[in-house]
Amino acid sequence: MKKATIQLETLTCPSCMAKIEGALKSLDGIKQDTLSVSFNTSKVKVDFDDSKVAIEDIQKKIGDLGYEVKKTQVKDL
Repeated sequence: MKKATIQLETLTCPSCMAKIEGALKSLDGIKQDTLSVSFNTSKVKVDFDDSKVAIEDIQKKIGDLGYEVKKTQVKDL
């Protein structure tokens, strides 16, 4: 398991936050109870099973929604 903090370019509203949450919850390997998206800080925080989903897949899913990932920090749990 790993913990990721993903800094996005900007999130402008709660509906953007909900859109990202919904998309990431559809990925296998996301620990759903740890997923948080904050439009105030434009950060996504999530624990994930890296044997099921790669950080690149998470970043791609966010990018596919039209949001730009600025920086990602990943730590082992």
